[in-house]
Amino acid sequence: MTTLTADLPEGRIWRFGWMFGAIWLVYLIYPLNDILALEHMPAKVAGVMTIVAFGVVFTSTFWRFRTGLRRGKPLPTSQAWIALGVMITLTVFMSLSIDTTAFGATVYIAVLAMMTLPVRQAWALVVVMVALVEAVPRLVSSWEPDTFFAFQLLISAAAAWGITQVFQRNHELAVARQQLADLAIVAERERMSRDVHDILGHSLTVITVKSELAGRLIEIDPARAAVEIAELETLARQALADVRSTVGGMRQIDIGTELPSARTALNAAGIEADLPGDADVVPLRHRELFGWVLREAVTNVVRHSSARHCRVTLTASSISIVDDGVGPAEGGSDNGGNGLRGLGERVKASGGSLTIARVSTGGFGVEVSAE
Repeated sequence: MTTLTADLPEGRIWRFGWMFGAIWLVYLIYPLNDILALEHMPAKVAGVMTIVAFGVVFTSTFWRFRTGLRRGKPLPTSQAWIALGVMITLTVFMSLSIDTTAFGATVYIAVLAMMTLPVRQAWALVVVMVALVEAVPRLVSSWEPDTFFAFQLLISAAAAWGITQVFQRNHELAVARQQLADLAIVAERERMSRDVHDILGHSLTVITVKSELAGRLIEIDPARAAVEIAELETLARQALADVRSTVGGMRQIDIGTELPSARTALNAAGIEADLPGDADVVPLRHRELFGWVLREAVTNVVRHSSARHCRVTLTASSISIVDDGVGPAEGGSDNGGNGLRGLGERVKASGGSLTIARVSTGGFGVEVSAE
């Protein structure tokens, strides 16, 4: 299998976004010290495993929250509650060994709650935890009350709420910028359409008038008719040049127009085509890239696969082309053609990832994912 993935700075930031959560786990060193000070080795091992599990749940949930926010798919509330429930259970387990020192972990629970839960649910959970860390040490005679934990909870929850608002505003701004970019593309295409309409409208009107005149003159004044016909040729060439100069800069491959072309090519080669009816699901920013992917992949299917069936699958962020032909060579040499290599460079430049592999049917599979 060959995988080409774009290595852009923004991608690295989000790929390693979990580190922004993991870095704060340093404060778990305090309960960890108390666990390591326990007398019995089984208790130490269980305590360390509990802290590790706590850190993994916190970091993974924090990373899923950030990734989902960026992609416009927030972490489901039910999954957030599951993660919080696991962390609360682990905190209770720690408190059985190290008493109130384990309450430091409630700060992480409060922060994660403010980020992943609806505001009312998050604050309700924080209030309940504040009441518990204040009341439980006073009810258990061997525990020592410490009002500092309640203060930490409230301050941390407020700070997390503020950071979450910043995350959400940044995401909304990114969505707005993308919408503006899409609208700009639509506006430019509409402007080009108007220009072409005006150019052709004028040129074809003149050509029509002159052709009618030449038709009337051809019998009564052949010399004049010849002049008019010569001017018609000049006008037609000029109109063609004007159209080329107008649209030459905006001519692009588009997945919507490539689907019918792909169907025609596959049918002509005797390959059964299983293609989407349209490409409406694909956003504007991916349409050109997916068009190039479909064109190159279908070309390879027709030329090299000896396939009987080819299936194309489209989503808003991916395209997959799979056939049941001979597939790539085991050594991967089929992946090194100029067409696929150029396609890989195009996908990488667009910030996506290209995967080329042998599929279960033995054929060739090309898949591109784009953010």
